[in-house]
Formats: sequence, structure tokens, C-alpha cells
Amino acid sequence: MLRNTLLSASAALLLSTAASAEELRFAFQADANSMDPYNINESFTLGFQGNLYEGLIRRGPDLEIEPSLATSWEVVEPTRWRFNLRQGVTFHDGRVFTADDVVFSAERVQKEGSDLKARLAGPGVVSVIRVDDHTVDVVTAKPNPILHVEWETWAIMSKGWAEEFKATDPQAATGTEENYATRHANGTGPYTLESRDVDVRTILVENTSWWDRANTKGNVSKITMTPIGADASRVAALLSGELDMAYPIPVQDIDRVNRSDGTRVLVGAELRTIFFGLDQFRDELLYSDVKGKNPFQDKRVRQAFYQAIDIEAIKTKVMRGLANPSAMMVGPGINGFDENVARLPFDPEASKRLLSEAGYPDGFAVTLDCPNDRYVNDGAICQAAVSMLAKVGVTVDLNAQPRSQYFAKVLAPKMDTSFFLLGWTPGSYDSHNPLFLLHGCQDATGKGQFNIGRYCNPEVDALTSRILSETDANERDNIIAQAWARTVDDVAYLPLHQQALAWGVTDKVKEIAQRGDNVFHVRHVVMK
Repeated sequence: MLRNTLLSASAALLLSTAASAEELRFAFQADANSMDPYNINESFTLGFQGNLYEGLIRRGPDLEIEPSLATSWEVVEPTRWRFNLRQGVTFHDGRVFTADDVVFSAERVQKEGSDLKARLAGPGVVSVIRVDDHTVDVVTAKPNPILHVEWETWAIMSKGWAEEFKATDPQAATGTEENYATRHANGTGPYTLESRDVDVRTILVENTSWWDRANTKGNVSKITMTPIGADASRVAALLSGELDMAYPIPVQDIDRVNRSDGTRVLVGAELRTIFFGLDQFRDELLYSDVKGKNPFQDKRVRQAFYQAIDIEAIKTKVMRGLANPSAMMVGPGINGFDENVARLPFDPEASKRLLSEAGYPDGFAVTLDCPNDRYVNDGAICQAAVSMLAKVGVTVDLNAQPRSQYFAKVLAPKMDTSFFLLGWTPGSYDSHNPLFLLHGCQDATGKGQFNIGRYCNPEVDALTSRILSETDANERDNIIAQAWARTVDDVAYLPLHQQALAWGVTDKVKEIAQRGDNVFHVRHVVMK
């Protein structure tokens, strides 16, 4: 169905494998938000949880779909898919995996507090039905050719475990209340949770009863994950040998790591698009000196902000060349990307003119919310934008925060922001995902769930609905192109670039799979 446009996302070190079991010590720039697999739709957290939990499908090093807890699937009716479940699988606590766990997980992921409702709401799932112990049917409102493509990160949980420990409701990422699944885990995956010290250290150990253990060449028996927020400290720990792997490596440190004995950086293309978003919904912005109206509801203002940003300066000075400037909210490797769509030119004089035409000849003030430990040089990107917007008369107050505080703020039910930086990797590697989740007119079904600025164009919504159910590949691509043309013309967002991956490893790491979605699964790692 989908065109074969995915980038080859595996940067594997193709050396001989080893039979001995080893420990992998690695650091990321922040901790996983929670062990609850429905807590937050964020790639590092979901990727780390993917060592513990599994979905009905999984993706290999090159992002190809593979069977996981489902061994096969078929469309038995236009709106009914049948999934045959893997037999002989047990959860970490020994409970047997059955269809009841899939039905339970379908109910739990759609509950209040879940940040992953769109795994089922996005494809238009009406119900998940138990056929027998090892078969489930998934019924959709309309035919859907890509129903299951995001289900690697729809983790299947144990119904009995969740009920026993009163964890049947998800832990909300925007709240402070925890449940048993916040700090404990009981999946079917290759590793089990040994200990969890939030923001300090999390240790996983090999699940010797894992159903696919005999077919996996990875030899890591223990994972020690340490969050290290400071770039300099993370790099120093790698260079000193305290870590076997660290990511991301700041672009300014890549040469130093490569020059050091025993360490190197794996650089690859990432599918994530970094962008600025704007509150286009409220009648008055929460954080601005403009009162009684919302300047971002005027396309001229949105375009003025766009054309004030010198994307080439960000690429060369902030990102050291490791970025691909983008005119779209998707990049190469995502179905629907069009290389012929061009960015609006960097033109400060045009920005000033547009602001004046919109009624802001002297500019205005607004607050920019930005994470400072989530994306590559995110704080520096925001600081650069502050300076660029100042040159056209816009005063920007930068509110840069650690990712946990940032996401709790901007993802709050009332979306507590006026102007923000975000990154997005479509979990389906298809345009329907960002059109539905980032551009959809927000409603209770999950449409527009991450549309923080609440951009809304009913024409785009109608096209997105058609994309979901269109089974003719050429017609589907045509509809996708129409939808993107409208959002680009609307200046729905301010796209910046696709950032590059930069993972630092020592020579102890013989083989590793660097996926283009920046998801790190330890089952692919071979240590010396």
C-alpha cells in the first residue's frame, strides 16, 4: 500500500557477533517520563519502554513491520481485521498472554489520562473483540489500509496484573498522581525491570523466558540507563569509559568524540521534524502584550514570523550543518513528503511589512515555550529565533525548561502556551499521522490530540478523513498532496528542519541499530 520511500534507517556496525552476555551502560539527556506505557507519546520514553513491553507488531532496524505478539493478520471484511496471537508467551510475572490482555489494553489506552488514544482513535477503531484465546478482531468505522502500522508503541499490558495492582487507569503525563505502573512494569519484552530510581538510574535485566530469545543475536544481559542532562557531562562520561553509549552527542562535540581513542559517533538521518507552533484558537493570547485579540489568528502575522527566521543560519551556526531545512511538516522517508514544496524565503523586510499590514507596525511581545533538553540544540534554536524575531520588532520572552516541566505545561488540557517549539516523528511513517494529530480540528475522538495551537481547517479535516480510508495508492497520494498544500498555504506551523541523529559509542559496542525514528532497542546491540 505505502510507497517504498522509507530511508534506510539502520546504521549497523556489521561485525561478528558475540556469544557472551554483557552489560550496556548508556545515558540519554533525560529520564523516561514513566514506566506506564500510555503515559506520554514521546519517542525516548516509548522506545525505552519497548525493551519491556511489546505490541502486536514491531519494527526492525530498517523500520520494516515484523510480527510480534500477533503472528499474522488479515482483512476478513472491509472494516474488520483479524489478528492471530502468538501462543506460549508469558508476561514477566508468569501470567499467560491471551486475547483478554489485548482487549483490556484497547480499553485502557483509550481511557482518560492516556496520551496514546490516537493509536486506536486515529485509525477509527470501533471495537476490539475477543474471538478466542488467541484471536482478536478489530472493527473500524471505515476501511483503513494502515490500521496497524503504529502499533509497535501500543504496548500490550497484562489485564490480571493491572487489576491486581489497581493500575487499570493510565497515569496522565500532565498530572502528579501515580499508579503502580508508574514505577513498575510487567510486559512480555526481552528485558524486565529490576530497579527504578527516577532521574538517577533505571536497571533492566534479561528476560530469559522471552519468546524470541533464541532468534536474537543481541547479547546484552543488563541495561543500566542513566539520565545526564548536561551535554558536557554526558560526553565526558562517554570519553572516560563510564558509559558504553550516550546520546544525543551535541553537534559541536562530534569531532572531539571521533578523535578520541575508543569512541566514535554514529550519524544518521532522523525522520523527526522540528517546528514552531502558534496559538491560533484563543481570542486573546495567554502570554502577550496584545490585549483583546490574537495576532496569530492573522495569517500575515504567522507568515511574518516564518520569514523572520533565517533557517540557513540555524543550520550552519546552531546545527553545524546537521539539519535538513524543511518546507513541510514531514521530511524525506515519510509517505507524502514532496521535495518540490519550497520554504518561504527568509526576508526580514517582508516580515516587517506583513506585521505592519496586520496592525502591528511596532511589533508586539510574546512568550516562547521551549524545551532545553529534548531535541538537538533545542535551547539554542529558540535563542536564535528570539534574536531573529527581535530584528523585525517582535519581543520574545524565552521560557526554556527541562522536558518534564515543558511537556506538562504545553500538553496540559488547557494547552498553557502561546508560542512553542516541538518535534514530531509520524509513528506510521505516513502523512495521515501528522495531518490527523497535529492539524486536525480538535475533538473528543483524538483528532488534533497534539494540535497544541488548535489550527483548524475543515477542508483539511475532510481530506484527512479520506486519506484514512482510501485504498487506491495513487488517489491516496493525490489527496495527501492536496491536504499538505492547504496547510502550507495556511502557514499552519513554522517548520524548521529534520535534525540528524548523533549517537556516541565506545569500542565495546560491536553492533547497534540506529533507527531513523531515533528509537533505541537494546535487543539489536552486540557487545564485545
